[in-house]
Amino acid sequence: MTRPLHDRHRAVLPDWLALYYRQPIEITHGEGRHVWDADGNKYLDFFGGILTTMTAHALPEVTKAVAEQAGRIIHSSTLYLNRQMVELAERIAQLSGIPDARVFFTTSGTEANDTALLLATAHRGSNQILAMRNSYHGRSFSAVGITGNHAWSPTSLSPLQTLYVHGGVRARGPYAHLSDAQFIEACVADLEDLLGHTRNVAALIAEPIQGVGGFTSPPDGLYAAFREVLDRHGILWITDEVQTGWGRTGDHFWGWQAHGRSGPPDLLTFAKGIGNGMSIGGVVARAEVMNCLDSNSISTFGGSPVTMAAGLANLSYVLEHDLQGNARRVGGLLIERLRAICAQLPVVREVRGRGLMAGIELVRPGTDRANPEAAAAVLEAAREGGLLIGKGGGHDTSVLRIAPPLTLTVAEAEEGAAILERALRTV
Repeated sequence: MTRPLHDRHRAVLPDWLALYYRQPIEITHGEGRHVWDADGNKYLDFFGGILTTMTAHALPEVTKAVAEQAGRIIHSSTLYLNRQMVELAERIAQLSGIPDARVFFTTSGTEANDTALLLATAHRGSNQILAMRNSYHGRSFSAVGITGNHAWSPTSLSPLQTLYVHGGVRARGPYAHLSDAQFIEACVADLEDLLGHTRNVAALIAEPIQGVGGFTSPPDGLYAAFREVLDRHGILWITDEVQTGWGRTGDHFWGWQAHGRSGPPDLLTFAKGIGNGMSIGGVVARAEVMNCLDSNSISTFGGSPVTMAAGLANLSYVLEHDLQGNARRVGGLLIERLRAICAQLPVVREVRGRGLMAGIELVRPGTDRANPEAAAAVLEAAREGGLLIGKGGGHDTSVLRIAPPLTLTVAEAEEGAAILERALRTV
């Protein structure tokens, strides 16, 4: 037990369990937008436990709600009435924009997407799913089966037949040279052609902004145009809002609202930020879809009293303090600052994003080829400078992912941008 924690980790945990940094760090505590490691080093956190500590570390309103509920009862399961679960479901159903909405709680985004796939395939009587290229929807067997990102898809076996659609990546691929309007037209034509070669498709699942894929997104309105095609075929639209929900994009509370011209989605999945670190996921769906299952089901841990208390407190804080507005204002400043920094750096191909969700794509200077080595080097240099960020990307992990808590201040945005500038200039 006296061996270094990293050695103990490698001795008992899977080799495929990813760790950041050549010398991985143990985070021991946090406050606001900062965390500390076991050696006492302080970091400005621009990744929030993979976009999960959405509001702030050790947010008093959430920790108080968790402690008070834990002092009463921690667990009961969905076999019993749960006041906190009903109250949070009521609020989420109203916020979702889906008419006659029903909410089912899970413990993660993966499980939420599993449930959405179960509902869609049962409702439509089909195991055919449309997914986006470069997508990521979780690490379970069915979620891996629809993931369009080979780095996170360890098997081709799947209970689903998955067909991949163009459109999730604006700046790469066969349609990158087109205008936004032409890009949407080409992607819709591709979808129409694809449906001409299939039978009864159950649903399209799509992230409005692809998270693990490197914070890529289509032009606004693409999924609205897709929805018109889907509706003609009776195909359901699932929006995966695990990373884009709760106001993070600034312009909208949900990512789908950038594509809302043709109405809301049939199903919406959420997780991560709503619990501010607690394990909450879930699905919102039209009652007709949610109630289509003809067998009993429960969730042992989904909707637990403690996590629901955390979710209620956190959602109240987000709404009462207009954190969506803060994401729009401070996120807009941060992205413009990053664009100014990166404009003269040949290693940077693109700075993209929305609100407090920004990506910096790195390439080999003078080319369009991904540069995962540079991304790894910048990740290390940023940590050494006191900043934690993430990374991702499609064909190669060459995109820096920046997603601070939604309470980020202007001063902290400037501080993080300055650290990141120094890290980028080391490459």
